[in-house]
Amino acid sequence: MAAIDDLPPLRDVIREHALSARKSLGQNFLLDLNLTARIARAAGPLEDSTVIEVGPGPGGLTRALLALGARRVIAVERDERALAPLEDISKRYPGRLDIVCADAQRFDPRELLAGERAKIVANLPYNIATQLLIDWLTVEPWPPWYDMMVLMFQREVAERIVARENDEAYGRLAVLANWRAETKILFDISPAAFVPQPKVTSSVVRLVPRAKPQACDRRALEQVAAAAFGQRRKMLRQSLKSLSVDPERLAAAAHVEVTRRAETIPVSGFVAMARELADIRSEKSSTS
Repeated sequence: MAAIDDLPPLRDVIREHALSARKSLGQNFLLDLNLTARIARAAGPLEDSTVIEVGPGPGGLTRALLALGARRVIAVERDERALAPLEDISKRYPGRLDIVCADAQRFDPRELLAGERAKIVANLPYNIATQLLIDWLTVEPWPPWYDMMVLMFQREVAERIVARENDEAYGRLAVLANWRAETKILFDISPAAFVPQPKVTSSVVRLVPRAKPQACDRRALEQVAAAAFGQRRKMLRQSLKSLSVDPERLAAAAHVEVTRRAETIPVSGFVAMARELADIRSEKSSTS
């Protein structure tokens, strides 16, 4: 394994700081610095970049980001046990690592960014990974404060993110993700690369925000997708009834038959139905 810097091996860092992975925090430490460097390189040139990293743990990815030239890394870590090894990394790369002890689900980096755009690069804790992604995809205003996300998920979740219509994994998450971003699975990581070993393969996904997603109300889109996929084996005629509007009208707006099922409708179709839903509600409010 090639060294990326002169800091101790990650196994020694974990041993020194008694940093055993905690299931309650969704921790699985990636100790292969070749793999952490591969993840960092997936975010493109880093020399002029500020990077937000969530859940750095013992700092393998943090070190890779800094060694590959990231101008600034903001590492968000809620596990206080990891702060000491991160401080050691900060001393090795003075002035380039900001350590924030916080819950990533409650942390807004925009104050620290002061109007600057960033990249999000992280081996996300499995137990909050999907919710964090949704939070970042639904941030307003759009385009967001980041210009790229390179994130690691369980393979099953990664497939749900990048899925297209008629794929088995296609659902609400895919509609939201592919409406607002270009998505791609870059590579897989074996369970054997982690300590402790998870039971599933992991995948690194790149999401690049679309500057101008198809225009529609985000909340209406989420509601249409939730209704349609909430009863995914049923036809739109039945599944869209929960929105308390005429399913025929929504389907017609998307130029699809009301007998279609959710998994066959492309993202553009959901956008069209969301626009129609917003129009219907506007009509109702103006006449009430």
